[in-house]
Amino acid sequence: MPTALPVTLDRDSGVPLAVQLADALRKSAAGGHLRGGDRLPSTRALAQRLGVSRTVTSAAYEQLHAEGWISGRHGSGTYVTTSPPSDRPVRKAVLGGVPEPDALLDLTPGAPWAAGVDRAAWRRAWRAAADTPPLVRAPSAGLPEYRAAIAEHLLRHRGLVVGTASVLATGGTSAAVAELASAVFDAGDVVAMEEPGYQRAMRALTAGGLRVTGVPVDEEGLRPDAVPAGVRAVYCSPAHQYPMGTRMSAARRVELVERARAENMLVIEDDYDGELRFDVAPLPLLAALAPDVVVHLGTTSKILTPTLGAGWMVAPTAVTSAVLAYRDGTSVRPSPAGQRVLVELARHGDLGRHLRKLRRALAERRSLLVAALSSAGIRVLGDDAGAYLVVPLASAEEERKRLAAARARGIRLDGLGWHFAGTPSTFGIAIGYAGCSREALRDALDVLVDLLC
Repeated sequence: MPTALPVTLDRDSGVPLAVQLADALRKSAAGGHLRGGDRLPSTRALAQRLGVSRTVTSAAYEQLHAEGWISGRHGSGTYVTTSPPSDRPVRKAVLGGVPEPDALLDLTPGAPWAAGVDRAAWRRAWRAAADTPPLVRAPSAGLPEYRAAIAEHLLRHRGLVVGTASVLATGGTSAAVAELASAVFDAGDVVAMEEPGYQRAMRALTAGGLRVTGVPVDEEGLRPDAVPAGVRAVYCSPAHQYPMGTRMSAARRVELVERARAENMLVIEDDYDGELRFDVAPLPLLAALAPDVVVHLGTTSKILTPTLGAGWMVAPTAVTSAVLAYRDGTSVRPSPAGQRVLVELARHGDLGRHLRKLRRALAERRSLLVAALSSAGIRVLGDDAGAYLVVPLASAEEERKRLAAARARGIRLDGLGWHFAGTPSTFGIAIGYAGCSREALRDALDVLVDLLC
């Protein structure tokens, strides 16, 4: 243990003491004063040494543990680790050309806060999953215990009452869309889809032989009145529209459901991060409003990590029957390994604890980013939710220039133009804030403001 920790807390500062302490320890580790393997004082001992409450030191340690700077050893104490693998420093200036892709700080949407997954819980879940005997055959619908865990998850975190028998395991939302395209629809069927929208889902639909037509979105989400007559289904992300970040209004939800029932359409509800709201409770699902016409899709990729390759589908009986028949006929089905790990995380309460920690961490990062952009007069779009936000721009040329300038300064960003199947009509920059470390995001703020002003 270092004989003295270089920590000075300013009680007159507007920065919380726990944040100051975490920053000081992080800088000490990055600067070499603390090295991998050094043992830190207990939260109680450090609180006494600094003259603060234990709440302050515990919060600081929790943040550093989530970022990967420190780790706890049962019965031994807390130790400094090496720099977290997710941390990629921002390059303020680049000499000799544009940095290579691996050198860029990736602030594109889609990455989860994988560094925040509790490593001890992660290892425990994998060990417990490995204790189960190998399967002779993987169940077509998914492991029964996984389906039960998802039913419980949907009840607790999404307010959806559903029986285990109604849940199918999937490989994630894109994999589920691909299965629907092959199992439920006929080649040449038309599916309406949000524009801008999730292009992986669009490609999964077209790869299945379907035709996709775009439907505009605005500040209230997808416009049901713009859905063409005669489509077989409508794909949408009502809780948090991707990539604009808005939510579908209650009136439009009712309108869409009524059209679906009247015109024999299915509504494919992609709820990729519906658990991640910071302002209000998670919004009710379309599947709760109209289970007879809604196919609900969810995934662990955004709330945990794509390592699991696990998602779920809740759908009308005719749809689930068609998907199961397709799986039986092709022997293609989701891997049980990730399902088993999720079951163990849920069994011990680690999934719920992670979601609570995840919401706190992402809410803090969003506030940090919004405050920096807004103080510079930069307009921000999107609800107080999820892991990304959007800065609107006037033209495709502006979007192209800002993306190129960001890349030249060591940051990878995303443009709205990539999210159109047809001709782009809305332009802007999408900024993800989950995949990097908090320190890397904070260090990038000045560069982002300079780029987007």
